[in-house]
Amino acid sequence: MAHPGKASWQEANSTTRVAQTASREPTPENYTMMEAFEWYVPADQKHWQRLRKAIRGLKATGIDNLWIPPGCKGSSQNGNGYDIYDLYDLGEFDQKGGVSTKWGTKADLIRLFESANDAGVGIYWDAVLNQKAGADRTERCDVVEVDPNDRTRAITDPYSIDGWLAFDFLAEATNYNNANGKTAIYRILGDGKDWSKFVDREKGNYDYLMFADVDYTHPEVEADVKAWSVWLCNQVPITGLRFDAIKHFSEEFLKSLVEHLDTHVRPGWFLVGEFWKHSLDAMTTYIRNMQHKFSLFDAPLVYNFSSMSNTPGPDLTKVFEGTLVQSEPYNAVTLVMNHDTQPYQALAADINPFFKPLAYCLILLRAEGYPCVFYGDVYGIKGDHPSPPSCGGKVPDLCLARKLYAYGEQKDYFYHPQVIGWTRRGTWDRPFGLACVMSNAGPNQLWMEVGMEHSGEVWTDILGWEQSRVTINQDGWGCFLCPGETSVAVWVNERAEDRDKLGKL
Repeated sequence: MAHPGKASWQEANSTTRVAQTASREPTPENYTMMEAFEWYVPADQKHWQRLRKAIRGLKATGIDNLWIPPGCKGSSQNGNGYDIYDLYDLGEFDQKGGVSTKWGTKADLIRLFESANDAGVGIYWDAVLNQKAGADRTERCDVVEVDPNDRTRAITDPYSIDGWLAFDFLAEATNYNNANGKTAIYRILGDGKDWSKFVDREKGNYDYLMFADVDYTHPEVEADVKAWSVWLCNQVPITGLRFDAIKHFSEEFLKSLVEHLDTHVRPGWFLVGEFWKHSLDAMTTYIRNMQHKFSLFDAPLVYNFSSMSNTPGPDLTKVFEGTLVQSEPYNAVTLVMNHDTQPYQALAADINPFFKPLAYCLILLRAEGYPCVFYGDVYGIKGDHPSPPSCGGKVPDLCLARKLYAYGEQKDYFYHPQVIGWTRRGTWDRPFGLACVMSNAGPNQLWMEVGMEHSGEVWTDILGWEQSRVTINQDGWGCFLCPGETSVAVWVNERAEDRDKLGKL
C-alpha cells in the first residue's frame, strides 16, 4: 500500500543529485495526500461510491493517500461525522435515521478500500475521539457552570441538571441542561471528575470543545476506545490516522493509544493531528511531547496564505515565516484549505482565488513538508455558496508535476519581495527537474540555475499560462517568466518524460 513511511518523503527531498549519482540509489518518490471531502458534499449516501470511481484517476495524477471523512455513524444522516454517535457503526445498523452514514453504507466503504488497495492508494481514517453527540436520553448529574473563556473558573455553585449523557461510557462535560433548556459549559462533578491536565491551555483549559466530552481518565473509556481501534483495523485496512481536535483531549491517552496500535496491529503508522492554532511554539511543543511520531497540519502557513492574498503587495519572501514547515519540516502537513477553513465554516481563512495557484505551488513543488490537497479545490464546492475547482482546474497538474519532476537539490531565489522562485535540479533517475517563478507585481522574470546538465534544453510552462520558451544556457541558467498581475509559472523541459499525462483528470 502506498503511504509515506517515517522517512520516505524526507529522503526523497533531502538527498542531493550529486550524492545520488555517486551511489546510484533509487530516488524515493514524492507522496501527496488529498482530503477527500468538503463540508458541503451532498448528503446522498453516495460519497464512498464517488471516491471509488475517482480513485484510479486520482492515483494517475499523483495522489497516493486519501484522508476520508469520519466513517462512523453521526447523530443524523446529514452529519459529517464530527457529530459522532457510535464508533462501532460504519453504516451497518439502522439508527439515527437509517443504516447509512452521510457517506454511504459499510458495504460501500469496504468496496472503496478494495478499489484503493488495487490502485495502490492508502486511506487515512479520520478518528473523532474527543466528543459524542446524539445521546439517547438524559441523565441527572451534579455540575458547576464555568467561564467559557477560562474553564478553570467556576461561575456558579454546584447544582443538578438533566444532561444528554446517556452513552455506553462516562462523560465529563456537556453544554445543555434539558430541564430548563439552558446552554452553558457544565463541568460534571464527582469522584475523579475534572478537566484533563494534558490538553492545550487556551481558555485556561481547552478540554471541552462540544457535545458530550469523553473522559479518558476513566479506565473503561480508555479500554473501550483502544479495543475499537483494533476492531476498526480488522474491518478496513487503513494505512494511517488523522486525529480530530487533539488539543482538546489527553496527550497521554493518545500516546498510549498509538502504543496499543503498534503492539496489537502493526508499528509504523502515519499519524497526523488537527492541532489548529496560531502558536508555532504550542505546535512544536506538542510534536516534541509526542516524540515526533505525530505530524500536524500547518495552520500558521494557511494563515500566511490568507493574509498575503488579502494584503496589497505582500512580501512573498516571508511566506514561510513562523510556519511549522519551516520549523519542523518532517512533521508538517502543508495545505491551502480544508473543511474547517473553507468559506462559511467556523475557522474560515479566506484565500483569494488569484493566490491559490501560488499557494499550491509552494506546498507541492518544494522539498519540505507533506502536502495535502483539498477536495473542494479539485472538484469544486457544493452547498448554498458553490464555487468551481480552484486554480483553473490545474491542481491535479501540479500534483502530477510533484510526482514526476520535483526532485533533487533545491535552490531558492527569495531575494525580491514581489517575485520569488526556486529550482529543483533533478536526480540521476528522475533527471528532469523544474523551475517555479511567481510574482504579485505583474509579469516578471527571474534568472535561475537548473544545472549544466540541462544546457541546451528548451523549457516551457506546464500550466500553459506563460507562452514563451526558455533555452537553458551553457552554464545551466535560464530566464524564467511568469505572466499576469499575480501569477505563477512552472517550467519543465518540453521533452520531459510523461508531460503528455498532464491535463488528463
